[in-house]
Amino acid sequence: MEVTHFNQLNLSDDRLAAIEALGWSLPTPIQAQAIPAGLAGTDVVGIAQTGTGKTGAFMIPALERVTAGGGLQVLALCPTRELAQQVCDDSISLSKGTNIRTEAIFGGVPYPPQIKALEEGYEIIVATPARFIDLMQSRRVDLSNMRYLVLDEADRMLDMGFRPQIEDVLRGAPGKRQTMLFSATMPNGVHDLALRLTKDAVWIEATPPGTTADGIEEFFYSVKPEKKPDLLRSLISGPEWEQVLIFTRTKAGADVLDAMLQREGIKTDVMHSNRAMKQRTRALERFATGKVRVLVATDVAQRGLDVEGISHVVNYDVPLDPEDYVHRIGRTGRAGATGTAVTFVTAGDLGALKSLEHRLDRVVERIHLPEFDYAGTPQTESRAAARRAGKSRTPGGMGTKSASDLSPEELAELLNPGS
Repeated sequence: MEVTHFNQLNLSDDRLAAIEALGWSLPTPIQAQAIPAGLAGTDVVGIAQTGTGKTGAFMIPALERVTAGGGLQVLALCPTRELAQQVCDDSISLSKGTNIRTEAIFGGVPYPPQIKALEEGYEIIVATPARFIDLMQSRRVDLSNMRYLVLDEADRMLDMGFRPQIEDVLRGAPGKRQTMLFSATMPNGVHDLALRLTKDAVWIEATPPGTTADGIEEFFYSVKPEKKPDLLRSLISGPEWEQVLIFTRTKAGADVLDAMLQREGIKTDVMHSNRAMKQRTRALERFATGKVRVLVATDVAQRGLDVEGISHVVNYDVPLDPEDYVHRIGRTGRAGATGTAVTFVTAGDLGALKSLEHRLDRVVERIHLPEFDYAGTPQTESRAAARRAGKSRTPGGMGTKSASDLSPEELAELLNPGS
């Protein structure tokens, strides 16, 4: 049976009311496939990109199988603090109207509230591996009632070196349990882990690895390194650039860009691993509530940042890993919305760009604006690209239109500036 509505999933009234309160009208493809399997008690391995509704795919069936007052029954492991907090927040929202309690456990914050949640037997714990193992080793964790294990963004956890901590959790977990593993990609390490963790699992591929969510327009802007700030100012001045997430390769670069934009009078905040957890949480809250229009971040924000309404993502530097590119731009165009992803490409990035497009198995449209381009405007540039560039807020608003594309008024303005 094809699932097209949450009402078809035989969910409790409390869960349906919570889903409606969240504004989730229809299940996403990964939810439509994973939730029935989860409700049936089947192990699940899901391959899905960010912004496809993975949290609901594993948390909805988990909550349906949890008994309030039964101690720790669900453990969800996440690679980053930000993702753990987002999953925790969604779990709290989805359990509204019940006595099921959820707590996030991660480093960078005091131990006492986390220890209290464990001692009081919170039913759902969402944790980063390192802090959770720390508490396990201090005998603060009782996994005897755990019946549901989730590994969210398993590929990232392995990339970050968390395999030993995952193994430690598995040694302490009951053998009889349901396991759900989700990953944006399925490299050999994740594939082997999935085979070892699960039994007779349903494998679900909602989106092929390396693809991006529907609704995201992608553009590569050719730019001289020294012209990057000017290009960013030009683009971001447009009214359609409502909520912008900018990724930089380094923490120092993020701080410099944040300071530059603030000098321009643009409400901005910054988020990277050198910032205290309290500062990062505050920056994310300010961005999510619209108190700042721009958030400048390193890859600490490429996963786990679930903010509605991000209109544009900017890769100020080309990501070194193609999968990082997919996760970065996945911050826009979420849950059926549309968005735009822009990447600044210098002449020195061409090798990385070729590798990126090879891994993506597609060619991303180039935009060449003469005042910023490292090589000038190619004669072969398509008119479609020129029109797209014209929509960007370049000086004069004409982008790289040829004379044949211009209206009489635009041509007169170009020939007689200031008249």
